[in-house]
Amino acid sequence: MSEDLPTLQRRLADFAAARDWEQYHTPKNLAAALSVEASELVEIFQWLTPEQSAKIMTDPRSAARVEDEVADVLAYLLQFCGVLGIDAAAALAAKIERNEERFPANRPGRHSPE
Repeated sequence: MSEDLPTLQRRLADFAAARDWEQYHTPKNLAAALSVEASELVEIFQWLTPEQSAKIMTDPRSAARVEDEVADVLAYLLQFCGVLGIDAAAALAAKIERNEERFPANRPGRHSPE
């Protein structure tokens, strides 16, 4: 059973508060931690061929590693958003709308998503 983003953010905030870690959860520190965790996700795929990377979830050990790193990235992103008061889902929805306007499906030649 999955939880919604606000519930997960609350659980992460409660976890940090119970350990008196809020003092370390500044935007700068959380952005740095997010970058480190994203790099750890990249490291899993670093030397794989495109074919190997597409099949990584078929190996239970590799799949568990990928899922753990995805969870770490998402955890730090949600904590970062919580500290700055960013609604992650609303920010993503707004970005998708801007990209739909910038990169219409019927307009050839635009291959660089942002």
